[in-house]
Amino acid sequence: MSEPAVILEGVSKGFAGLSRPALTALSGRIQAGMISGVVGPDGAGKTTLLRLMAGLLKPDAGGVRVFGRDPAEEAGPLRMQVGYMPQKFALYEDLTVLENLALHADLRAVTGADRERAFARLLEFTDLNRFTRRMAGKLSGGMKQKLGLACSLLGRPRLLLLDEPGVGVDPISRRELWAMVQQLAREGIAVVWSTAYLEEAESCDEVLLLNEGRLLFDGKPGAFTARLGARSLHLRGLAGCRRRALRRVLKFPEVSDGVIQGRSVRVILREGAKAPDPAGVDDADGSPYWVPVEPRFEDAFIDLLGGGPGGGSRLAERMRARAPTGDTLIEAESLTKRFGDFAATDRVSFSVKQGEIFGLLGPNGAGKSTTFKMMCGLLTPTAGRARVMGLDLQRSAGRARQRLGYMAQKFSLYGNLSVRGNLEFFSGIYGLHGARQRAAIASMLEAFHLEPFLEVRTDSLSPGFKQRLALACAVMHEPDILFLDEPTSGVDPVTRREFWSHINGVVERGVTVMVTTHFMDEAEYCDRIGLVYRGRLVAMAPPDELKAAAATDARPDPTMEDAFIELIRRHDSP
Repeated sequence: MSEPAVILEGVSKGFAGLSRPALTALSGRIQAGMISGVVGPDGAGKTTLLRLMAGLLKPDAGGVRVFGRDPAEEAGPLRMQVGYMPQKFALYEDLTVLENLALHADLRAVTGADRERAFARLLEFTDLNRFTRRMAGKLSGGMKQKLGLACSLLGRPRLLLLDEPGVGVDPISRRELWAMVQQLAREGIAVVWSTAYLEEAESCDEVLLLNEGRLLFDGKPGAFTARLGARSLHLRGLAGCRRRALRRVLKFPEVSDGVIQGRSVRVILREGAKAPDPAGVDDADGSPYWVPVEPRFEDAFIDLLGGGPGGGSRLAERMRARAPTGDTLIEAESLTKRFGDFAATDRVSFSVKQGEIFGLLGPNGAGKSTTFKMMCGLLTPTAGRARVMGLDLQRSAGRARQRLGYMAQKFSLYGNLSVRGNLEFFSGIYGLHGARQRAAIASMLEAFHLEPFLEVRTDSLSPGFKQRLALACAVMHEPDILFLDEPTSGVDPVTRREFWSHINGVVERGVTVMVTTHFMDEAEYCDRIGLVYRGRLVAMAPPDELKAAAATDARPDPTMEDAFIELIRRHDSP
């Protein structure tokens, strides 16, 4: 094997004000012609490690060598050999695609005929030829990532550092990104793909798995997953509520973790444990039984940490129970929104009953968020009607909003306010004052483990705690309907499980939830899914029915992601 592109020897790095180092004594190798995953939850040290490789930080101890050079001390010779795509979109939103490419070409001294050839190659490679005059800020999430990738490839780097390129990107765009990066690796480039999405680890050639700054595993992802053996199971044959079945299963001492997967519950057994008797788990007349399934990388990671967070929800415990009515609480009737000649949403109709989780899925730019905002009363439809709790949002938006909780796709709290300040502000907006306000704030602090951060500026919180605070602000007035627009984007798998324990818990208390997500495993929690594409609702059914509808001879048992892509492909077929 050739000399590694990157050598890490006992690397440690700390930052003032943090209780522990960002990285501790980390060693590893990055090889050319491979995709190396830097994998781990929020706060694991992934971004710090990539910045060390890029020469943007110096280690406190140990050494980093990139192509035999110190990236911090010898940045000049390495400048053209290393491409870096940061986690946050770092391009200029008020410049066009072509202007962003030109700026980065200037910075990397790519000029003359070399520049013209590079632009032609990269625009074709990323399929951005049709969008060269579009402002970067007007691109979809997937297109923004492709532009970021194109800019990082100027100068033909030998090492490509990609910091969480899949965040906020739909499954189709994510697969396109992976296909591009796999082609680059075949051309001999050393690719580092950082991610908190553990399913992405399975696509890497090698993985550095981090947690709290320490290296937990270094090797091929299959070797890590294989350590779980036969401890991944499905509980099938459930006739009753899957959410209650999951909560009951998680109380078994033999069970390390569990999630909902369509009509089934997926569990991990603790090492040495046997599958418990599932009798009594179902609350209907089902006949639950265990079926072994292939373990996933995420299963092995959660098990290594000692298991998931459990199925309880302090939030749900504090929320009043609503009597089941079977009423339709959310209704879209031929909902249409036009921006000029463009129909972002085109005659979309659906309804959601009390106590149901309804998911809106679709590619970036399909019209999900536009539909979502009309259902919340944040956008006025061009045509059609949006009703919640029987109230027409065009006529009674103010009254309806007092019954709703809304968590925006982009973090929308006040970064210059403390955690306490945001909770006080939003509770006041929802009409909570005096003793009720103080009780609601105290309840949210405990339910979301926010007490240690009470006086911390919101800007300083980690992504996971920002999302916890955003959800707390959305539910503190105990709404009847909860709108969640990509609530777990950029959040690690443990925190995602915690979020869904809260969501499942409040739904059992009679709350109705409408959610959008790019995580296809999260879509499995929904009772029904509406698939939006090019502004229209092209499919609507429970998750398992969508998967069955997308089955082919080549793929008889598709995943939710397979189903998503197949149903979109069929809609595009003549």
